[in-house]
Amino acid sequence: MDTSLIQLASIILLILGLLGTFLPVLPGLLLSLCGLLIYKFGTDSQISMIYIWIFVFLTILSAILNYVIPARTNRKYGGTRWGSVGSFVGTLVGMFFIPVPFGFLIGMFLGVFVGELLHDANDKKKAWNSTKGALIGFLYGTGFNFIVGLAMFLVVLIDIFKN
Repeated sequence: MDTSLIQLASIILLILGLLGTFLPVLPGLLLSLCGLLIYKFGTDSQISMIYIWIFVFLTILSAILNYVIPARTNRKYGGTRWGSVGSFVGTLVGMFFIPVPFGFLIGMFLGVFVGELLHDANDKKKAWNSTKGALIGFLYGTGFNFIVGLAMFLVVLIDIFKN
């Protein structure tokens, strides 16, 4: 296969991966990692294997942190399991039934709030704090994923233009 086609496929996967770091319908860092690996092994790339292993490790770490960070921040801000379940259900509902960009976020935050209110209808402050915790957890996880995906993208771009 032509090197320029492999480079193009890699760039497309890396861009989709970047989009996937904040759009839940795309497997963000996995797409980015696939783009990086296709570039590394499909061309005469000079990218060191150390970079590859670092990005594999960071992708695995990200997969773990995507479950740990929101739970920790939700708990830190007084959230309960009801809020966590509400977050999951709200994200799904928002993705498919809120017809605006980032509807999944609106759904997630409404889900946390409603879930906490279902748990304790009298404590709106706790529901609000749990929703704040969900937002902070989302920002931390998304920020980490975006930085790792952007680093993969830049490593490939630098290698393409270096040659």
